[in-house]
Amino acid sequence: MSGTLFVVGTPIGNLGDFSPRAIEALENCDFIAAEDTRVTLKLLNRFEIKKPMVSYFEHNRFERGPVILQRILNGENCALVTDAGMPAISDPGEDLVKLCHENGVKVESVPGPCAFTTALAISGMPSRRFTFEGFLPVEKNERKEHISSLLSEKRTMIFYEAPHKLSQTLTDLANALGDREIAIVREITKIHEQVIRTTLCAAAEKYSKEALKGEIVLIIGGAPEEEKEEMTVEQAVKYAKALVADGESKSDAAKTAAKECGFKKGDIYKLLIQED
Repeated sequence: MSGTLFVVGTPIGNLGDFSPRAIEALENCDFIAAEDTRVTLKLLNRFEIKKPMVSYFEHNRFERGPVILQRILNGENCALVTDAGMPAISDPGEDLVKLCHENGVKVESVPGPCAFTTALAISGMPSRRFTFEGFLPVEKNERKEHISSLLSEKRTMIFYEAPHKLSQTLTDLANALGDREIAIVREITKIHEQVIRTTLCAAAEKYSKEALKGEIVLIIGGAPEEEKEEMTVEQAVKYAKALVADGESKSDAAKTAAKECGFKKGDIYKLLIQED
């Protein structure tokens, strides 16, 4: 009987956010697949957990994934962790989770902190609809293409960024998207947690001259809704007449024009029959 892959969320700053269930999952698994074993070792030591680890990260995932899978298929339980937050979110753990599903291995969640949802919650930005974009590509053409694809995106956009790349990213986004509302959320759950509300152009200018420290989440307003040109009742009647010319009855044409143009059906119908 095969084992289980446990996807375990770890603190993104404050160790008090490490849940009792996550501690139990690490204590009871057979081994841990960690993005950086040195970082995870500090966490294990803090909670007095002793467990064998294997490294699993961006540059060894294709080689190491099948090895981890085979151990699980042989009956071992594996806990997948990243350096901070939920594994498989903008993270190579996504490939291991997929590999397990493809091979009939049970994948179980042990939820924990997640930077982008936490940042959105404290940003004050619109959250009903949003898109998580992760880290922008580094390669120039791919980066430009990615940003260009977001020009008409109306949902709130969320990005991860490292502090040493912040200035260039803000400049690239401001040049492409124009001046949008932005929240820069940094050092989430840590002592110096901060939400900076400003505009994209102002942020690009300010942080080209001064640096921000810590892990950063950028939350940017979506493209503004296009303002619809207000239609006059005369134009609505003209629209209804065109519908009549196409074969609709006056009543149906008035109803359609009212729905499309925002006027009362009776008003349009009255003017429509007066012009006969």
